[in-house]
Amino acid sequence: MQNKFDVLIIGAGPAGIFTALELNKMNNNLKILIVDKGRTIEKRTCPERTQGYCSKCSVCGITSGWSGAGAFSDGKLSLSPEVGGRITDYMSQEEAQELINYADQYYLNFGARDVVFGLNNQRVEDIAYEASKHAIQLIACPVRHLGTEHAYTVLKGMHDFLTSKLHIEFWELTKAEELIVENGKVKGAIVSRKGERLEITATYVVVAPGRGGAEWLKQQTDKLEINTENNEVDIGVRVEVPNSIMDHLTKDLYEAKLVYYSDTFDNKVRSFCMNPGGVVSGEQYDGDVAVVNGHSYADPQLKTQNTNFALLVSTRFTEPFNQPIEYGKYVARLANMLTGGGIMVQRLGDLLKGRRTDYDRLKKSTTIPTLKSAVPGDLSYVLPERYLTSITETLRAFDKIAPGLYSRNTLLYGVEVKFYSSKVKVNNNFETQIQNLYTIGDGAGITRGLMQASVTGIVVARDILNIG
Repeated sequence: MQNKFDVLIIGAGPAGIFTALELNKMNNNLKILIVDKGRTIEKRTCPERTQGYCSKCSVCGITSGWSGAGAFSDGKLSLSPEVGGRITDYMSQEEAQELINYADQYYLNFGARDVVFGLNNQRVEDIAYEASKHAIQLIACPVRHLGTEHAYTVLKGMHDFLTSKLHIEFWELTKAEELIVENGKVKGAIVSRKGERLEITATYVVVAPGRGGAEWLKQQTDKLEINTENNEVDIGVRVEVPNSIMDHLTKDLYEAKLVYYSDTFDNKVRSFCMNPGGVVSGEQYDGDVAVVNGHSYADPQLKTQNTNFALLVSTRFTEPFNQPIEYGKYVARLANMLTGGGIMVQRLGDLLKGRRTDYDRLKKSTTIPTLKSAVPGDLSYVLPERYLTSITETLRAFDKIAPGLYSRNTLLYGVEVKFYSSKVKVNNNFETQIQNLYTIGDGAGITRGLMQASVTGIVVARDILNIG
């Protein structure tokens, strides 16, 4: 077995995939190894979707494996630099847009649908105008919606294309243990595979572990004394309501990206990952933390009667705080403790009345939950008052542009946490202070979505090949 490569890519999410795609496009002689602790895409499964409850797999089939969490997500490609990360911290707005357009063409070439929502649409301006009356900001962003089933097809196509090349290998069920650095320069990594610890040597190492590997990356940056800075911590709930409440927004926007600053605490609260006709789902991190998510299909026959979206409270903590992932896990574990390890659901009406939702009250809800395994409970025992107050105030404000949202039958699932590592300090090509070591994507705290993660991979590939 060959253990020496030109480029080692840790993590097979969009950041890692696009690094490999661009490297192959520009130089098909480079020996490239991609490793991921999850499985190849066709082997990734989630028992919850067939048996109705989470089996707490040692490696979550939703969050890990080829294409990362994107394989079973809603597959939304945000086509604006304003959404999905911070790449404009490293390049101009114009450069970012050019790279997004370039990455988008990759997705189209591999079969992405050519429908774009929110582009050159007067209705979008009308919605933004109406929202502004109520101190709500609509972030306009064209969205190419793949749908869960088409995202799988597109990303599998990328897998099949890359692994058909003799110079590119993908190792599934391979966990990166530690990075190897000598004299300020990366030399490779130690990985565990099939019960063996292997030393992989590589001229360049690209660390793109996604959110599921953010904690591991934090351990490595601490050990190697790589500079980091605090990221925002995003914690909240997933909201589920009938389509009739959100259709007038999602019809033209698909995803209404709304921002509100709460009345009492002035916290930034934002909607995220809106799924018209979608389903609420659970996912596992490290086999011991269950958090909530959501997705939807493009096929009209697979649509549900509900729309779901995350409502996240963003908090930027100051020093000496430096554990955003642990804080998020702590809150998630509180919910898991009260539900016996699953996802909690509560009616908004019960929350406002200070009472727990039980199965009898849930049965009276006119909003039928799509996550059947969710356990009725009381979010006030989980989320800090500051977060809950900010969420309820935001729902009340959003009700002005989406009447019916601030209803007793609106369902709140908890908790939703976005595990962003402390932001790794890198140069404009995403190289760390350690020579030839790059960190990119969501796990590095730089991006927050498929498209911008893909862009970081392209930038790194070009830097490795000295193409500017």
